[in-house]
Amino acid sequence: MYKLCNEYLYYHMQTRLTPARKRIALVAHDNKKAELIEWAVYNKATLGRHQLFGTGTTGRLLEDALDVHVTRLLSGPLGGDQQIGAMIAEGRLDVLIFFWDPMSAQPHDPDIKALLRLGVLWNIPMACDRITADYVLTSPLMYQEYETILPDYDSYLKRKV
Repeated sequence: MYKLCNEYLYYHMQTRLTPARKRIALVAHDNKKAELIEWAVYNKATLGRHQLFGTGTTGRLLEDALDVHVTRLLSGPLGGDQQIGAMIAEGRLDVLIFFWDPMSAQPHDPDIKALLRLGVLWNIPMACDRITADYVLTSPLMYQEYETILPDYDSYLKRKV
């Protein structure tokens, strides 16, 4: 029965091929920007192998510090978090590195929660602190294609309302 179940799942699951050159969003709250920049500079060679996206000031600081192109979106509170969320939902981002400040209330907390929810919803790797970012960036999976299993939301989409 287990084998039948696995075969059924295999033939009915949806996947998305994540390229070897990942599309990485880098985001940081004001109190975490210096930490993210320091981390990014330490990992400059690795990050330079991927396509980078950043919100507002963080994107500009990263571009200056790394001397690489960073596609810059709006500032987080002005819609940048939502832009990144939309890119995740559309399958246009592969990784989210978000150094968020758990000790400071943010005026756009609902946007932050929505962004993190979308990362989980669409099964992308996310790091919200330095150690997790280190683990994600040093994974061998970061340098090869990866077949991401997407959640099956068919029953949700076909529900009667």
